[in-house]
Amino acid sequence: MRKPTLRLTLCLLAAAALPAAAADHPLDQLSYQEVWRALEILRDAGRLDGETSFSQLTLSEPAKDVVRAWREGDEIPRAAYALVRQGEDTFEATVDLNAGRVASWTQLAGMQPNWSLGEFGAVVGKVLEHPDFIAGLEKRGITDTSFLDCTTIPPGYFGTEEEKGRRLGHVRCSEARGARNTWARQVEGLTAVVDLTAGEVLRVVDDGVAPIPDVDADYDRTTLDQPRQIAGPFRLDLPEGVGFDMNGYQVSWQNWSFHLRPDQRTGLVVSLVDYRQSPDANPRSVMYQGQLSEIYVPYMDPAFAWYARNFIDAGEFPAGGLAKPLLRGRDCPDHAVYIDSINTNAQGRPRTVPRTTCIYERETGDPSWRHYEDEQPDSRASRDLVVRTAAVVGNYDYLLDWIFRQDGSIEARVGATGLLEVKATSAESAIQPAPTAGPVNAAAVDALRAATPADAYGRFLDRNVIGVNHDHYFSYRLDLDVDGADNRFVADRLVTQELPADHPRRSLWVQEAHAAQTEQDAQLDIDLAKPALWRVLSTSRQNAVGYPTSYQLMPGRNANHLFVPDDYSLRRAGFIDHHLWVTPYDPDERFAAGDHPTLSEPGMGLPAWTEANRSISDEDLVLWHTVGMHHLPRAEDWPVMPVMWHGFELRPFDFFDRNPALDLP
Repeated sequence: MRKPTLRLTLCLLAAAALPAAAADHPLDQLSYQEVWRALEILRDAGRLDGETSFSQLTLSEPAKDVVRAWREGDEIPRAAYALVRQGEDTFEATVDLNAGRVASWTQLAGMQPNWSLGEFGAVVGKVLEHPDFIAGLEKRGITDTSFLDCTTIPPGYFGTEEEKGRRLGHVRCSEARGARNTWARQVEGLTAVVDLTAGEVLRVVDDGVAPIPDVDADYDRTTLDQPRQIAGPFRLDLPEGVGFDMNGYQVSWQNWSFHLRPDQRTGLVVSLVDYRQSPDANPRSVMYQGQLSEIYVPYMDPAFAWYARNFIDAGEFPAGGLAKPLLRGRDCPDHAVYIDSINTNAQGRPRTVPRTTCIYERETGDPSWRHYEDEQPDSRASRDLVVRTAAVVGNYDYLLDWIFRQDGSIEARVGATGLLEVKATSAESAIQPAPTAGPVNAAAVDALRAATPADAYGRFLDRNVIGVNHDHYFSYRLDLDVDGADNRFVADRLVTQELPADHPRRSLWVQEAHAAQTEQDAQLDIDLAKPALWRVLSTSRQNAVGYPTSYQLMPGRNANHLFVPDDYSLRRAGFIDHHLWVTPYDPDERFAAGDHPTLSEPGMGLPAWTEANRSISDEDLVLWHTVGMHHLPRAEDWPVMPVMWHGFELRPFDFFDRNPALDLP
């Protein structure tokens, strides 16, 4: 057997004077040198001054047809996108790295850029000197701020006069003394509303005093009495090396090939996903591009310190990069191969973030297929290729997987873990001690619980600690190109058919195919009472029995939102209104909540784009899938949460003539 080769071209040099052409493919991330080249071009064009800060500096993708037509040896089109803030003004710029010029410089009107790294600490000094904030701390017994950690975060938008036209932040603090997990030691109920542009404290809101919980919420191994004993170690031997090839950021594994790009805002972009049925066959396109588009996390407590926690994680918090380093042997197996990210800071300067993506093969022990016939068993072991990133936003960690399977399917999974954001309360627990000695009967327990309103919006996790109820919504942008870019979307509805009265059966179900013609025809939700299969069909290719080749988007477990229609929490993240949206391809439509959702007003992103109700019949289509979960915290989530997985599958449906995994060894 041929030993696979592995050519990693990810060792990026740090010298800014080197040429900018450090890419092997038009979709590669900007190299260290290219970022510096973009900064030099902006400087030489007079676009940088002492007030300039960068919210983003990343690849500006070439047009889709340019990428499709590009061949190795052609000139590689390279451009950078910059989101620049100067004083109160924000500009979007495109820098042509090949021509060495600023191709565009446009002022951004009516919208605000994402939070920059410097803004997390902005105005904190003034807050800690503000008399109302000092008084609030003193009411909580805090007279020394030496061990306070305070952070400025973007709140949700609710249309108040205070919010309009301002770059507002909410400053909250925790006590860091003696603890690694400071999320459990919040200064509860005390919030400073600040204007970041003016650099001033507008007001201080005090929801009421609660003690800082005196609990042990640390989770590292030094806090354990004794680690669990396991029968290890568990080892996987790869005597012939890894089973996939890498050429720069391009990956080939068995019949699959695709391109990977670390992305500061969304973690990772998977592009040019093709399937080749045999080594000498032409590759067939499945997906031009797939990526996480947005994450939305609203909390469910009406107190001022909590109701504004409506976090649009990818759009508001990409400063520093959504993806963080993976730990070898723990987040990914020892044999995994890693890719680094090149991110930029508030000055636009590049920095290497190591091991933000890992790639590895695995065998789960499951068969790809099996059958037992005439006392003759037959089965084939399955093997997957996993591409993983770990996104971290504040207290939450998200494992984001793309899993390529030998049967032609692709699974996208998100695993939620990390720490709960918790609320301190004066009540010690859900059941207060009984007023008299002896056992407490069930009626007394119910009465005591009913009289304890502290857990109305969450659940007790520890003494004086409540995990607040919240949701998670993930929008995936899926630019499927099933055997080419001209596709149509069909919902195969499964409906009941009643049979004639003289038939032994009374009913069965049949398929009714509905081809969506416009965007609003394809705004769909998962409804178990009205099942349907969501498919993208080729308009130019059929399988052996005459059906158009297609791929099915098969949802996993999911959730509907529970907001009323006029709630700002819903309206500014309108993509959660449906589990599925389908739009015609537009290179400028990449983020489900809009390009700039920070402090955003309602209606941006998918709701705005689909108002035109454009045609989606025989077009280049993009599917947007919303994966939702309600999180009612539980004791087992404390002090660090076990991983909980959600996701979906892209599944071949008549794409092949027969099972493509028949040839497994």
